[in-house]
Amino acid sequence: MTEITEGMKAPAFDMAADGGGHLSSDALNGRTVVLYFYPKADTPGCTTEGQDFSALAGEFAAAGATVIGVSRDPVKKLDRFKAKYDLKVTLASDEPGRVTEAFGVWVEKTLYGRTYMGVERATFLIDGAGVVRRVWRKVRVKGHAAEVLAAVQSL
Repeated sequence: MTEITEGMKAPAFDMAADGGGHLSSDALNGRTVVLYFYPKADTPGCTTEGQDFSALAGEFAAAGATVIGVSRDPVKKLDRFKAKYDLKVTLASDEPGRVTEAFGVWVEKTLYGRTYMGVERATFLIDGAGVVRRVWRKVRVKGHAAEVLAAVQSL
């Protein structure tokens, strides 16, 4: 697995999205895309992150960026999560794991001494040409959405 770094071409993706939608890198070609990966819908950190990106959704749109939250949760769970918290960003389901693996965010984690595989909280800023412009790994939620917005606005 190659680590995705700034200046690389972003891996292609194709995923089911909330509301019965579908997302692919081909369909978003020419647009700035913020792909943020989060471990699990409707957990405290992931909820806060979704709300923070949603609060800035208008500013991301004004800057020409599409914000997509990606987890391995099934679409039905994403629909409930989005409705429960009135999230304004698109949520995509990578149940098969191809996208989380392609972006290198399916990693070994440890919690209370137990080791398991899970999604690393990470964000990728991809420009209209499909090139990764910024990478944030091991994201801390507080202030993250605003930091990503500043990076989008500086493109």
